Amino acid sequence: MAEKFSLKDHLFNPQTIAQLAAEFAAGVPSFDASGFQAKALSGFAERELMERLEWMADCAEAQLAADFPTMASQLEAALPAPLDPSLRDDDFGHFIHAVPGILAVRHGLENHRERALDLLYEATKRFSMEFYIRPFLNRWPDETLARLALWAQDDNYHVRRLVSEGTRPRLPWAKSVTLETAQRVPFLTQLHADKTRYVTRSVANHLNDIAKQEPDLVIGLLQDWQRAGRQDAKELAWMTRHALRVLVKQGHSGALELLGYRGDVPVQAKLTLGAESYAIGDRLAIACELSADQTLPVMVDYRIIFARAGGKTAEKVFKLKVSEIKQGKTLSLSKNHFLKGDATTFTLYPGQHEVVVQVNGQDLARAGFQLTA
Repeated sequence: MAEKFSLKDHLFNPQTIAQLAAEFAAGVPSFDASGFQAKALSGFAERELMERLEWMADCAEAQLAADFPTMASQLEAALPAPLDPSLRDDDFGHFIHAVPGILAVRHGLENHRERALDLLYEATKRFSMEFYIRPFLNRWPDETLARLALWAQDDNYHVRRLVSEGTRPRLPWAKSVTLETAQRVPFLTQLHADKTRYVTRSVANHLNDIAKQEPDLVIGLLQDWQRAGRQDAKELAWMTRHALRVLVKQGHSGALELLGYRGDVPVQAKLTLGAESYAIGDRLAIACELSADQTLPVMVDYRIIFARAGGKTAEKVFKLKVSEIKQGKTLSLSKNHFLKGDATTFTLYPGQHEVVVQVNGQDLARAGFQLTA
């Protein structure tokens, strides 16, 4: 039986720690590479991924200067070459190079803000400092935002991306940021015209975050950007689709209209399920027929309203088809939905369930089925 993949062991292992040790030794003449490597590896077994990052910083810090300005210079001297500038997309860097960010927050946040921000600026060209800029935004919002305003114009696209990614409302594994949306929007408006997909993807993800709380603001921004014409039309169309993911899933009419899916044109829908009863582990057969009086692009989703414990219900949205209804013709769609019984994220319960077909944000047809154990 194959061993289960371990992300923490993939990221932090004898090979990657040897690489980091060699970089420190090359930049800091007094650095004991073998001692660092042995100490870091000895502490990994009982630590999870993010804890290993902190532990690596502990081990490095023990051999660096006590005063932060000197430590920052040592950390900069130990940085590897910047990430390949010819890789224009998804060049995140290596987790071992998070150490400068961790130490910048530990020792620079309170008394050496500007020197710490200088360090983050250099470090993010090797590994994204999106986790480590956030404590500075919370502690020194005005000063850090002023620095980000400069970075948004930087020649290095990793620096520009940090402006968007580091200010996102929420980020996996990272601290939340206390900024108001109005403080973020000018950066997004500037960066949406960036020529690098790595940056524009971050802007689109940022908008998708904001859309969960302020959907109309996001739709308005995208409309403004369309009118401004600063971004390539195809790239902005991609960004728009990416930014509206959560709203499309919710069937938000404004988002769907912006993507070209009209909700004001009548569509006739017929929904049929393969049986009235299914058992957990079966495949639910869904068949849908759509027609309209005119040719119409359609985004077709289906929701399942699941029975939950205690008589409650829960809904989940699933994609069915992006297609087009031809005038005078029927569009037939089908799907076999696996009623997975051992999913780790969602437990199925016996009881009455319902399928709802949604076309361009409108609920058009529904049918029920009984789920048994």
